[in-house]
Amino acid sequence: MTSTSNKELKKYWMFFGASLLFTVALLFVIPEWFWIGLPFLFTSYVLAKDWL
Repeated sequence: MTSTSNKELKKYWMFFGASLLFTVALLFVIPEWFWIGLPFLFTSYVLAKDWL
């Protein structure tokens, strides 16, 4: 298993932040559709933690 570079991890954390904001916005704007953002949120979190 190779470690991901610090620059890539920063990019993944930015993706996580953007998907978190998107998911929260969906929760307030269209609550019945907020689950659409969850796969992006969890995938970006796993990539940011370098678990994949």
